[in-house]
Amino acid sequence: MNTQEIIKKLEKFSVPENKEGMARFGINTEKALGVSVANIRKVGKTVKKDHELALKLWNTGIHEARILATMLDEPDAVNEEQMESWAKDFNSWDLCDQACGNLFDKTRFAFKKPYEWARRDEEFVKRAAFALIAWLAVHDKKAGNKEFERFLTLIKNAAGDERNFVKKAVNWALRQIGKRNPALNKKAVKTAEEIQKMDSKAAKWIAKDALKELRSEAVQKRLKSR
Repeated sequence: MNTQEIIKKLEKFSVPENKEGMARFGINTEKALGVSVANIRKVGKTVKKDHELALKLWNTGIHEARILATMLDEPDAVNEEQMESWAKDFNSWDLCDQACGNLFDKTRFAFKKPYEWARRDEEFVKRAAFALIAWLAVHDKKAGNKEFERFLTLIKNAAGDERNFVKKAVNWALRQIGKRNPALNKKAVKTAEEIQKMDSKAAKWIAKDALKELRSEAVQKRLKSR
């Protein structure tokens, strides 16, 4: 199946009215078709994973085609140049998060990129650093605690970023690390307590929201049962 055939499949699921809802949630709809993620996944299930096809879909610039590209690409074929190029193209939080959770967290560069992207100023590239950490905390069951303990320093350093899409990703990463196991929960709670003392509205929000979940009875009960 070629690029144009796949675009036509996506267009069959297009609901122009959906673009209004997407825009309300802060999604860039300039080149969007109005296709839900569920329907993008439906199309994806009809196509074999293919690195070259994923690159072509990304290059169309169509929002849904790019999300589909993150689902169809082959992690072992992805190099750093591609990751950098795609990250620069991020113009919406959902595209950023889909790329990190569908593809980037499965590449051999997954634990390296957060350190590089956390230093970047572009809003969605910086968000990608913490979205990637969050997805690694969820998906990578084999990684040791030390890898995630080191990420806590990045989280603390970025907690003062007042930009909405960055602070939400920082919070997300902190919460996901703290839900991996009891030891990381204690480390994440300590980090949140340190962030809470910072003179920043973003930092105080990040800490308060994270502490609420990480100290919750539900999370504590689940961690103790492991």
